Amino acid sequence: MSIHISAKKGEIAKVVLQPGDPLRAQYIAENYLENAKLVSKTRGIFYYTGLYKGKEITVGASGMGFPSIGIYSFELFTEYEVETIIRIGTCGAYNTDLKLFDILNIENAASESTYAKYAWGIEEEILSHQGNVFNTINETSKELSLDAKAINIHSSDIFYRKDPETPAIATKYNCPAVEMEAFGLFANAQHLGKNAATILTVTDIIPTHEKISADERETALKPMMELALESAIKSL
Repeated sequence: MSIHISAKKGEIAKVVLQPGDPLRAQYIAENYLENAKLVSKTRGIFYYTGLYKGKEITVGASGMGFPSIGIYSFELFTEYEVETIIRIGTCGAYNTDLKLFDILNIENAASESTYAKYAWGIEEEILSHQGNVFNTINETSKELSLDAKAINIHSSDIFYRKDPETPAIATKYNCPAVEMEAFGLFANAQHLGKNAATILTVTDIIPTHEKISADERETALKPMMELALESAIKSL
């Protein structure tokens, strides 16, 4: 077992779905996986392994921000020999070109963060998805009749900020929305030669203050979850 994940060797699948929220991981395990087993609950971060359409999948939380997903994804890749991580999360749109409930398949993540630079010597401020899973998600979304928009995302260290204007880096790299983890996941995967993708659902429109309600979120996120699961089993 690793420092932060208490699963035994062999209890984590080669493909992991990684929502930020432990309760969302629990929801996916209880509603989509057969014979789901809780294999780690260290620090209240749940990891479950079970079968989806006969293939072994693990779902477990990343927490919030680069430091957290950086730890969990690194330990999954190195200690448990995971080959592919698909982050599934939510994001806020910087403009009204995106709508609530839109599904996004992230092509590149841009960030002002020093995470990649100081962890792995990666100097770029924009990093791409890693491996072929991005293309698998695109193909699978068409099969499911879902419109998964392939876009760039701003990955930020900051949730609350003084200046309400769209950050310069988001404008520079044409990032219409913001989240907090994809850049860190892509950096780890690039350094380690692993596969990584990020699927997001738009839950907030920042300039208009539109939001998906807490009650709506469970239903709203189901298409993203199903897209991730269908893509995951094609990666095995």
